[in-house]
Amino acid sequence: MRKLVLVLTVAAATTLGACKKTGEGEYQVKTPDVDVSTDTTTIKTPSVDVGTKTDTINTPVVGTTKDTLIVDRPTVGTKKTEVKVPTVDVKSPAENKRP
Repeated sequence: MRKLVLVLTVAAATTLGACKKTGEGEYQVKTPDVDVSTDTTTIKTPSVDVGTKTDTINTPVVGTTKDTLIVDRPTVGTKKTEVKVPTVDVKSPAENKRP
């Protein structure tokens, strides 16, 4: 079990060590070549835009109203409430190239 953890740790360190960030959303990855040398390839990551939009929903309201001089009658209604909803827009690297 310890050997497996050690092997996985070494593999993860080797994999992370082979990457180098070259720009916003771009990484250079060294890949082995057939003649035991390395070849550098640039990989573009997708861009993600996260924002919010405001929606209006109806929320329940519970209260009381005077029915007679002694009794308060329960009432139920609704009111409009604004809530913020998260939005996510993911664009693949191929979409980023298009004008």
